[in-house]
Amino acid sequence: MSLAIAGRIARRELRGGLKGFRVFLACLALGVGAIAAIGSVRESIRGGLDREGAVILGGDAALQLTYRFADTDERAWIDASAEAVSEMVDFRSLAVFRSGEVAERGLTQVKGVDSAYPLYGAVTLDPVMPLEAALGITNAVPGAVMDPVLIARLGMKVGETFRLGEQDFRLTAALIREPDSAASGFALGPRTLVRTTALENSGLIQPGTLFETEYKLRLTEGVDLDALRLEAKGEITGARWRDKRNGAPGIAEFVDRLGSFLVLVGLAGLAVGGVGVSSAVRAYLSEKTEVIATLKTLGAESRTIFLSYFIQIGVLTVLGVTLGLILGAIVPIFFAPLIEARLPVPAAVTLYPMPLVEAGIYGVLAALIFTIWPLAQTEDVRAATLFRDAGGAGQGWPRWRWIGLTLFLFVLLVALAAQFSGLGGLTVWSAFGLAVSFIVLVGAAWAVRLIARRLASARALRGRSAVRLALGSVGGPGGEAVSVVLSLGLGLTVLAAVGQIDANLRGAIARDLPEIAPSFFMVDIQPGQLDAFTDGLEANPAVSKVQSAPMLRGIITKINDRPASEVAGDHWVLQGDRGVTYSAEAPEDAVVTHGAWWPSDYTGPPQVSFATEEALEMGISLGDDITVNILGRDITAEVTSLREVDFSTAGIGFIMSMNPSALQGAPHSHIATVYAETEAEGAILRDVSNTYPNITAIRVKDAIERVSEVLAGIAAAITYGALATLVTGGIVLIGAAAAGVRARTYEAAILTTVGASRRTILTSFALRSALLGVAAGSVAIVAGGLAGWAVMTFVMDTDFIFEPVSALLIVIGGVIATLVAGLAFAWGPLAARPAQVLRARE
Repeated sequence: MSLAIAGRIARRELRGGLKGFRVFLACLALGVGAIAAIGSVRESIRGGLDREGAVILGGDAALQLTYRFADTDERAWIDASAEAVSEMVDFRSLAVFRSGEVAERGLTQVKGVDSAYPLYGAVTLDPVMPLEAALGITNAVPGAVMDPVLIARLGMKVGETFRLGEQDFRLTAALIREPDSAASGFALGPRTLVRTTALENSGLIQPGTLFETEYKLRLTEGVDLDALRLEAKGEITGARWRDKRNGAPGIAEFVDRLGSFLVLVGLAGLAVGGVGVSSAVRAYLSEKTEVIATLKTLGAESRTIFLSYFIQIGVLTVLGVTLGLILGAIVPIFFAPLIEARLPVPAAVTLYPMPLVEAGIYGVLAALIFTIWPLAQTEDVRAATLFRDAGGAGQGWPRWRWIGLTLFLFVLLVALAAQFSGLGGLTVWSAFGLAVSFIVLVGAAWAVRLIARRLASARALRGRSAVRLALGSVGGPGGEAVSVVLSLGLGLTVLAAVGQIDANLRGAIARDLPEIAPSFFMVDIQPGQLDAFTDGLEANPAVSKVQSAPMLRGIITKINDRPASEVAGDHWVLQGDRGVTYSAEAPEDAVVTHGAWWPSDYTGPPQVSFATEEALEMGISLGDDITVNILGRDITAEVTSLREVDFSTAGIGFIMSMNPSALQGAPHSHIATVYAETEAEGAILRDVSNTYPNITAIRVKDAIERVSEVLAGIAAAITYGALATLVTGGIVLIGAAAAGVRARTYEAAILTTVGASRRTILTSFALRSALLGVAAGSVAIVAGGLAGWAVMTFVMDTDFIFEPVSALLIVIGGVIATLVAGLAFAWGPLAARPAQVLRARE
């Protein structure tokens, strides 16, 4: 019976329209819309990866080898297993344009392809032409296509000639798009595409040089990929398998992680919007205090009154969530061309139900969490309120059952977010941080009110009417302090955290490098070149140190005769091939932590020294056997020592080092680090590339810049998500300012009546806004700094350094935001006639 009556009351109340609920609807719609849009884009990328898996990979399946091509038997099996096969070779080299003093050099990722490439998709060139024509031979010079970035860097034009190693190539077109670029992963240099046969005289593909070969397979319809993968494992030793079901696993995982993280940022925005939702409901119920008291006078039960307003808020919640879902569904589709153009992978932008369901659940739960509390306070409104001042009605704590229900809903929301995002630990810590931020911000708001109240009566401020009025307003009952500090503070906290993380990510690479870092990594140094190469550099007075080591690459396949993944899981050392070296004696800077190095003349069974930290993480200990596949040959070595390997020095570091006889006869090259004066780097690069065309020099600074570009892109995506949160906070701020217009109008009328000037009143309004902005910004700096420290320390595993510039901008931004919102709603109260205002309050 009470439900039917509550429904009738709610229906009649809703006839009054949406007045007072615009902020409610805007906050809920924006929060839900942001989460739905992020989820939809993530699903679009997933859909594109699934739909275009073969195009992204470049085949239905791919087999990758390190340091070698498939032998005759292996190639025969590959050809017999597929309808068509495309063989390609991939390596780094220096592209050299012109010669002598005016020569320009640029690091490039070279891909050599055959006439079958590409099996799927198409290569886009500028000017438009078939790939066969672009890579063809003209006047005994083979053609090549190159990334526009590298063309611009070298200052080249189409038709001009450049060198790779000892081979000349003619630039025929700019490489706009290669269909399988996403499957190639991260590269330090832009792409150059040539025929594999054109590299035969380049000197770049030699035994032991760093290159990878890949065989892309087009298979018959319905082939059992799992069965073929197992067969390939037995036929081709050391091959890495991928297929179209997950053509770009690195990108897929990155998109999932980044998308899930942005959803968490969106949840923070929804929490900010929740403050606006709660404030709107509280303000609405405050206006309905007399109505509630009247209903109780007429005999209405508290349960009936609660249900009537719960139904009203429920209807508005459904409306707000629906608007948000429509926004989140339409925005990705509307911006589909822009999204697809900016992504490195195809995206199937369309309507996806699951992100909408997820966002809808978040929106409903958030609305419940932030409205249960003010709704529950309707129970505290008494019938006697009709005959007393209603200002303090419903301002206390609700009953314990409502507090318990709020906590249960919060835990449910966190659990669902952890389930949906797949980032359980990060979700829980984010929720904890958000809850702590709420508590800190509420505490800060009360502290600001207390301090303002005491300062308002301080003797030092006597005669400063505007300041005392502002402090009195901030410290007085029923002010805006809590809602403004909460809404703006949460938004600024998220932005402050992102700012600190961004600054630390950008500075981490340079900060973690030692004071003296190498200028170059030199790779593909042939054994017969090493002595002359080293002597030449050491004779250069600008070079302070040259270090070199033998370089091979291998895949850890077994640990103690068990598949490595069963022992060490998905540890990063097992993800692809790793560098392997050998040494008769322990290097000078090596610190052996466990066991002992083999004797310098040791020629017994293979032994290996493993990196200590990685060994402990993988569960490897002294006496274990590790099987490493090098050049198609399995080498099983006993772990006889563990040693410290510090990769942060930017020097030479190997996870595994074996005794020399273990790798005897294996083709290999050497790697070297060159420490030199910055001013001499150009001359060193020129001399090495001219004398040894096959050696590739990688400038450490260039590598750092490339990684920094990637980190900047990630930081930009996170910043955009944080800005959405700030926009929601701005709406809440505007709502709080609008809700205070009535109180400001009455205050301005009283002050004008007792003789205060318009300037004094306006100054007091501005000062109170600025004070609240400073408070919100200051708390945001502390909370955001702590969040940034936690992420950098526990997630990124690097040092945290507080970045003051972004912190200062946060405070300034908070002051400006509150000033704009406060002053925008100050002119109306100032323009009101005191007599009319005071008569209306009688």
